[in-house]
Amino acid sequence: MKKIAKSSGKKIPVLNHKSISTRAIHAGEPREKYADSLMTPIIQTSTFTFKNSKAIEDYTKKGKEHFEYGRYGNPTAKIAEARLADLEGAEDCVVFTSGMSAITTTILSLVQSGDHIVITDDSYKKTLEFCKSYLKQFAVDCTIVPFGDYDLIERAVKKNTRFIFSESPTNPYLNIFDLVKIKKIAAKHKILTLIDSTFSTPVNQRPIEFGMDLVLQSATKYLAGHNDILAGAVLGKTELIEKIRDLHKSMGGLIDPHCCYLLLRGLKTFPLRVKRQNESALIIAEFLEKHPCVRRVYYPFLKSHPHYQVAKEQMTGGGGVVTFDIKGTVKTAKRFMDALKLCYIGPSLGGVETLITHPALVSYYDYTRKARYKLGITDTLFRLAVGIEDVEDIIEDLERGFKAGLRG
Repeated sequence: MKKIAKSSGKKIPVLNHKSISTRAIHAGEPREKYADSLMTPIIQTSTFTFKNSKAIEDYTKKGKEHFEYGRYGNPTAKIAEARLADLEGAEDCVVFTSGMSAITTTILSLVQSGDHIVITDDSYKKTLEFCKSYLKQFAVDCTIVPFGDYDLIERAVKKNTRFIFSESPTNPYLNIFDLVKIKKIAAKHKILTLIDSTFSTPVNQRPIEFGMDLVLQSATKYLAGHNDILAGAVLGKTELIEKIRDLHKSMGGLIDPHCCYLLLRGLKTFPLRVKRQNESALIIAEFLEKHPCVRRVYYPFLKSHPHYQVAKEQMTGGGGVVTFDIKGTVKTAKRFMDALKLCYIGPSLGGVETLITHPALVSYYDYTRKARYKLGITDTLFRLAVGIEDVEDIIEDLERGFKAGLRG
């Protein structure tokens, strides 16, 4: 059936609670649910039916709310979208199978042949690859500018520039984008602003309140919070989201209902988890900064961080990631990492378990040492994604690693 009317379901009530903790549990879902269930049901179906021909006409000609086909929307996904939009302070939201699916679909929906975009060099590796390589196939030009050089960002803007894209905080150095400055540039040139806010989450940073047009989230991380699903989201004004949603239906990167259920479940505890991770990460960052085996620590709420002032002005928490460079060689780094017993070695972040990764061995293994060092990825750099374990246990584990690193 040709999609004519907007696919949706029952109208979802809007909560007026100010507390993000309360909204994370209740926002976006009706009070009364199927079979008096407390939890949002998993509507596991690919197809939705109509009672009769009049129901079809009410839907296609009069725009009456009704679900039609799974690729056009699902009740469980709709509730997840409503809750995420509420938490982010956005008008609307679309959920995807992954954060990268959200990013690539959003970019493709906003550009056409002959357009130009500006992206900062500290953006996620795969995002940069997509913009540098794949967009060229569609004759879309891309200028990569150094993160934090706002004069150069403005000079990079052309008459055909569609948007400025960045992350904040960035990976792995946790650089903070000045949202006030970038909004002034975008407003002056009448272009859009896209922010990947995965590392900060709506608890720590609210880009839409600073005038950003679209916020992207890898919901795999803090929002779901249990290292068990892949999901992504883009949030913003309805006009822009509808454009992205239309392409999403054609691209088919549809998140399944069970995944949405797990996302909703994770969101219920999301503010509690992030606040705990904020507290623990700051304690760990301060511990590392004083440690004799550590050369440098990167954490937005440390005064030594280059963007500390912006972080304190525009964020309410420093996040759950701490990046640090230890003294020694790559052999020292391996001994340190191999001695850890509590922290898992893994490349993700945002879950309840503490993860540690060595970017030189994982994300940049295919780069030459010279190329890595040019990007600031040293042989002894680590990124710690703090979980919700007792902070003293995490510190004890890190100390175990340092003692092993010193040996030999």
